[in-house]
Amino acid sequence: MAALKRFRVLATSMVALLAVGCGGSGGSGSGDDTQAGPATLRFSWWGNAERAELMQKAIDLFQSKNPEIKVTPSFQEFEAYWQKMATETAGGNAPDVLQMDFAYLREYSDRNALYDLKKQEGKNLELGDLLPGLKGAGEIDGKLYGVPTGGNTWGYIYNPALYAQAGVMEPKEGWTWDDYRAAIKAIAEKTGVPGGGNYVGSYYNLELQLRQEGKSLYTEDGKLGFDKARLAEFFKEGKALTDAKVTLPIEKGVQIKPAHALEQDLIAGDLGWDNFMARYDKSAKAELKLGPVPTDQAGTSGQYLKPSMLLSVSQKTEHPAAAAKLVSFMVNDPEVGKIFGANRGLPPTNAQRAAVQLEGPLATVAAYEEGLKDKFGKTPPAPPKGAGSLEQAFIRIAEELQYGRISVDEAVEQFFTEAEETLGS
Repeated sequence: MAALKRFRVLATSMVALLAVGCGGSGGSGSGDDTQAGPATLRFSWWGNAERAELMQKAIDLFQSKNPEIKVTPSFQEFEAYWQKMATETAGGNAPDVLQMDFAYLREYSDRNALYDLKKQEGKNLELGDLLPGLKGAGEIDGKLYGVPTGGNTWGYIYNPALYAQAGVMEPKEGWTWDDYRAAIKAIAEKTGVPGGGNYVGSYYNLELQLRQEGKSLYTEDGKLGFDKARLAEFFKEGKALTDAKVTLPIEKGVQIKPAHALEQDLIAGDLGWDNFMARYDKSAKAELKLGPVPTDQAGTSGQYLKPSMLLSVSQKTEHPAAAAKLVSFMVNDPEVGKIFGANRGLPPTNAQRAAVQLEGPLATVAAYEEGLKDKFGKTPPAPPKGAGSLEQAFIRIAEELQYGRISVDEAVEQFFTEAEETLGS
């Protein structure tokens, strides 16, 4: 799936985080809580060279409008970023402002590594213009530990030419999971192109189905929201597609990384975050479309607006006011919205979305989300501590299943054993 690479973070990063010795309720550094300068801030994020270039433009703009605040940037690819972040946090040397993934928000907040940004709301941090689905997304137990920099939702990106070649009707509102499986099977048989991606390798597909059934991936108290029988059903579905050779072979997926399969025209369609549409469209030779997700529950898609990433402030910062001002600028300033476009998901505030020139795939994603805004379900709370590591386990176990090295029953037992160790469930 498109999200596969993002969660191949080594378990050692979380082990390092366990060494954080902040303890207690703690407090910020010695800086003033309300005055936003002068200050020098370290700002870290993950991404590639393209994002680094965009980020530097946004930082330059911030500094031109706030000359009393200097920003020292740093970035790494996703895996290296989290390894470095865990080490720096454990050593009490975390950056002042850090890009945060929703899967790790509770992990870091529970270790008292993050500053409560509610202390800055209405002073150096403005949140009133956030889209409704993103308001409160970074809150845990009444404290605000992250502010979304973008939002996205699960969707279905596909190649309509392959649907036409196979004589299969394109996805439409209300198509079912049986329709989905039949479509990708027919496409694979009639065109020779795998109909879908690594379906069983992402637990966001499982989450989608669970939400459609009125359930959840995790319960409010941080336990698994499904039982062994439900996971076995999901694994059997995905394994059947793999065995029928209608999805991208696992050997190929591991080599080229499933996130790039649509970019390279290797599959007919894939379930994934809608903002990937912009990236796929740049590289794919074929025209791509963004369609509805399958559902067996009429009128219930299971979708929600998810923070694509967030900005957090270190509990150890000596400049909480200046750090909050940087966060506020990054999510509210219209020019920043123009700079990033959909690089981090569509912008999180109305002002930034209004400023973005919506053309091509950007317009497609915006229209898709606009059509869903009244149908979105409630954004789930931040995943429990250890969810990031558990997602890595899910990916690893799903790969072993698809390679045929373990059975469905063994895969289920392995996952629940790791869940018990990780979550205490």
